[in-house]
Amino acid sequence: MEKGVAKKTLLSWSSGKDSAWALHQLQQNSAYEVVGLFTTVSETYQRVAMHGVRIELLRQQANIIGLPLTLISLPTPCTNTQYEERMRKFIEHAQRQGIECMAFGDLLLEDIRDYRIQQLAAYPIEAVFPLWGLATDTLPITMLEAGVEAIITCLDPKRMPAGFAGQKLSKEILAALPIDTDLSGERGEYHTLVINGPMMKSPLSVKVGETVARDNLLFTDVLLQSR
Repeated sequence: MEKGVAKKTLLSWSSGKDSAWALHQLQQNSAYEVVGLFTTVSETYQRVAMHGVRIELLRQQANIIGLPLTLISLPTPCTNTQYEERMRKFIEHAQRQGIECMAFGDLLLEDIRDYRIQQLAAYPIEAVFPLWGLATDTLPITMLEAGVEAIITCLDPKRMPAGFAGQKLSKEILAALPIDTDLSGERGEYHTLVINGPMMKSPLSVKVGETVARDNLLFTDVLLQSR
């Protein structure tokens, strides 16, 4: 690669705050050119697995951001073999398209980071972690102060109050979380849907639907706001 030429990068997009902030960081780094987003979704539910976000919301996020979105469909349940085979096909396609980096919004879980690096080890594609090592107790506040708006779409009621389901993430909510809670939700406390921020050209217009209990978690449905 020529010196000074930005590396063509794909970003793993979950629809939530961490992947959105990773995009924001990459957009400010001249070493990388984010040329697309990719997301794994459930074939059965047509949603992002842990976040419970509908595919149509993903597509609208990508439209507002201005980047193409690739959906990688996974069966439910999904074995490791099935996951790795579908990811292998995606990575090989990305390699043929000249992709040089794949970026992820991981913050502190080393086993996940190591797994992603291992996935790409056989390819000339670098794993990039723009948020790695940032303080998880202050990062959400930094995001909020920069204009990020996000709705809590999934939470673990054993780790944080059930009443926060479907609420917009705020400093007040962060301050009210139990003392042993990771404020960034890195231990599965909660997941979000980003509806506005410096990485988006305009807000995502949504309405909050019902909250249901499934697999010991609370999922709040979020729908596109009809115009």
